[in-house]
Amino acid sequence: MSQPVRTRIAPSPTGAPHLGTAYMALFNLAYARKHGGQFILRIEDTDRQRSSSESEKAIFEALRWAGIDWDEGPDCGGECGPYRQSERLEIYEKEINRLLEQGNAYRCFCTAERLNEVRANQMANKQTPRYDGHCLGLSREESDSRAKNEPFVVRLKIPESGTCEFTDELRGDVSIEWSQIDHQVIRKSDGFPTYHLANVVDDHEMAISHVIRGEEWISSTPKHVLLYKYLGWQCPVFAHLPLLRNPDKSKLSKRKNPTGIFYFRDAGFLPEALLNYLGMMGYTLPDQREIFSLEELIDTFEIKRISLGGPIFDLAKLKWLNGRYLREKLNPAEVIDRLQAWKANPEFLGKIMPFALQRLETFSDFFPLAQFLLSEQPVYTLEDLVGKMEPEQSAKLLKIAEWELEKTANWDRDTLSSVFQRMAEVEGLKLKQLLPLFFMAMSGSTVSLPLFDGIALLGPDLTRMRLRHALELLSANGQGLSKKGIKKLEKEYANRYGERID
Repeated sequence: MSQPVRTRIAPSPTGAPHLGTAYMALFNLAYARKHGGQFILRIEDTDRQRSSSESEKAIFEALRWAGIDWDEGPDCGGECGPYRQSERLEIYEKEINRLLEQGNAYRCFCTAERLNEVRANQMANKQTPRYDGHCLGLSREESDSRAKNEPFVVRLKIPESGTCEFTDELRGDVSIEWSQIDHQVIRKSDGFPTYHLANVVDDHEMAISHVIRGEEWISSTPKHVLLYKYLGWQCPVFAHLPLLRNPDKSKLSKRKNPTGIFYFRDAGFLPEALLNYLGMMGYTLPDQREIFSLEELIDTFEIKRISLGGPIFDLAKLKWLNGRYLREKLNPAEVIDRLQAWKANPEFLGKIMPFALQRLETFSDFFPLAQFLLSEQPVYTLEDLVGKMEPEQSAKLLKIAEWELEKTANWDRDTLSSVFQRMAEVEGLKLKQLLPLFFMAMSGSTVSLPLFDGIALLGPDLTRMRLRHALELLSANGQGLSKKGIKKLEKEYANRYGERID
C-alpha cells in the first residue's frame, strides 16, 4: 500500500503574507486534493525576533480570503500537532542530541568575529564563503566541557567529497557536489533550531509525502537529504517550482510589484480571479482555457505539466482577467454584494467617518474626501505632485520614505507620524514643508483625510504602490532617480539614517 499523499506549506509569520505563499499553497493544495490526500499549514516561527502572532493571524486571513483552506494547522488542529515550530522544541532537541551522539553533528564555539574574519579572507581569495571546519575536530570530552560555560551552535557534518544525488519530480535527477555545501547550523545559540533541521523533522513527524516548494531551495536540498539519511528516515518526493517573476524577469519583489496578498484584496480584486491567475503561472490546463475554478484546476492537475520557465506576474494581465470575472462570472446583483463587502460596509465606512465628519457639510462631500481609499492609484500631474519643491528633492524624499516605511512594523497613525517627523528632522525641513508632497502622492487631491490617518487606512501595500507610482511619474518626465542616483542615495541614507538597504 502506497503512502497517503500529504503536502504542506510552512510560512514564517514575520511580515505581510506574500503572494508567493499563496502560489505555493495553491499547487500543494491541488496536488493533495487530486490524489485524495491532506494539505497541512505549518507555522515556522523559529525566528523569535521577527515572528509575531499578528503576522500569523494575517497568514490565516490572507490565505482564506484567497480561497485556500487546509486540513490541519495551528488554528484547526490535527493528529500531527502542534503545528507551530516554537511549540515543538523538545522534538528538535531530541533529534539534535541523536545527531551529536552519532557524530553526524558537532558543536561550534566560534565567535561572530572569527567567522566574519574567515569569510572576509575567503572572499579576498575569491573562494566560496563557507565554514572552515575549525570546531569539527574537537573531542567529545572537550565539546561537552566547553558547552557548560560557552555559547555554541550545532552544525551538520557534511561529507568532504563526492556528490549528493536526488530526484526532482519536475527536473529529473539532480547532482550537487558536497564541496558546495556549507556545514549548516542546525541549532542556534538560543536553543532554537534553524529552518533546515526543523523542516526535516517536522516533515517526517507529519508524514509529509511530497515537498512542493520554490526552486530557491534546490541548493539546500542536499542538507535535507543528508539529515534524512543520518536520522534513518525516508526522503519525501521533492518538486521545486519556478519562482514568480517581475515583467523584467527578476524575482518578484515588493520594490517592483505588489507582493502582499492584502494588496489585491484592498485594491478590489476578486479572490477567485487572483487564484485563477496564480494557477496560470507556469501551468496550463489540458484544454488551454484561461478561466477556471479551483475545482477545475484540481480535477485536471498534473504536476509534470508545470513549466520550468519563470512565470511572469503581470499586473495588467491580472486586471484583464479580473475584469472578465466581473463581467462573465458575476451578475449585477452579485457585483453590488461584492462591492458592499469590499469597502461599502459599515466596518470600513466607520473607520473613515470620524475623520471625514470633521470636513463634511453635505453628503456629497464624503466621496471626494474618501475617494483615494477607493481607488488603486490617484491621478495627478507632475506639477501637482512636486508643488513648490524641486523635482530632484521630491524623488529623493519619496524614495527615502519608501525605505523608511518598509521597515515600519506598527502601521498606526502615531508610528507613521513619527516616521515623517524623523524624515523632516534628518532632511533639515519643517514637517509642513514635507507633507504636501506625500499628501498628493497618497490622495491625488488637496482636500482629503488627514495624511497619517489616511496612510494608516491605506495599509503598507497600497501606500508602497502609491510611492512607486509617484516615483514613476517623476521618471517618466525625466525628473526621477537614475540607477547611479539610487546607489548614491543608498549610501547617503545609510550614513544619515543609520540603515543599510538590503
